[in-house]
Amino acid sequence: MFERRLYFYLDWALLSAVLALCAIGVGMIYSATYDPSTQSSDALFRTQLLAIGFGVIAMVACVAIDYRRLTSNALLLYGALALLLIYVLVMGPTIAGTRRWISVGVGALQPSEFAKIALAIVLAMLYGESRQGARTLGDLLVGAAFLAVPLGLIAQQPDLGTAAVLVPVYFGIAYVAGLRVRFLAILALVGVLMAPVAWNYVLKDYQKSRIVTFFNPEQDARGAGYQQIQARITVGSGGLTGKGYLQGTQGQYKFLPVAHNDFIFSVLAEEQGFIGVLVTLGLYLFVILRGLEAARLSKDRVGAYLVVGVLSGFTFQVIYTVAMSAGLAPVKGLTLPLLSYGGSSIIATLAGFGLVLNVRMRRFTN
Repeated sequence: MFERRLYFYLDWALLSAVLALCAIGVGMIYSATYDPSTQSSDALFRTQLLAIGFGVIAMVACVAIDYRRLTSNALLLYGALALLLIYVLVMGPTIAGTRRWISVGVGALQPSEFAKIALAIVLAMLYGESRQGARTLGDLLVGAAFLAVPLGLIAQQPDLGTAAVLVPVYFGIAYVAGLRVRFLAILALVGVLMAPVAWNYVLKDYQKSRIVTFFNPEQDARGAGYQQIQARITVGSGGLTGKGYLQGTQGQYKFLPVAHNDFIFSVLAEEQGFIGVLVTLGLYLFVILRGLEAARLSKDRVGAYLVVGVLSGFTFQVIYTVAMSAGLAPVKGLTLPLLSYGGSSIIATLAGFGLVLNVRMRRFTN
């Protein structure tokens, strides 16, 4: 458990940046749900504050327990996560045609958000404790098998957005564990060849529609292309300095759907402008680079791989969500980590950074 002397090695700069992004997120959620006619906001920002509180508790727990104890029980944690995902598919409530949540006392829990952490832990154990890492095809296939289980279960919910985030977790760890470039080239070629199969037999009609309208949203401006068009308008209307806090129109007047969740970055761009976007992206860049430094300073490969896994999923999600808000990627139901509304997302993200802090803090232990 936590040793008092390790308190002095906690990365307070990383922790401060993470909490600053959480604070910006709460402010943007309040603004996105603000009703100018009543001059008040709904309770979503309070729910987000509660989720941040639970997330901080999860972060403290992930800091307090030695990460090597977690990786030594990786299979147990991975199995528990798989069982939760199966339970969701069998017993979870159906909401808007999907099964993603488990009802708990204060709300609903989305187990798929924690799959990124479970996968990072089990892959860090697999490759970190192996002498050869991920250098052979057999090593890669074993890791791919661990990836396939949660990816398949989450895709069945269906939630391809969250499932897709697991892929960079796998490749991030495999790359630092010795994945050869020629394997990446082969996998890329296989992916291209399998694209028609996925289009015809895997993707659902609404998913195909999102991809088609990404290239030409104007062909269905009031349907599938509506969100993308409104997101572009919202981002572009902010200019250099923005319209001002609570002065945005796209989110508050509901021109931009689910602005507090999928398109929170668009609300930020409209109200705070290019300067606010630069500050926020600067915080994200600092968090990522500081996290990579924790991987570099790790005393063992297990810790380094664990940090890389957490950061790979986080970085992919940030880049994709920002690109989506700017109309540079197809619309997908993904949260912007630490900013978007979503209890499970914020708890899982803070827990993940608890592991990053854990690895950096314990670099001086035996």
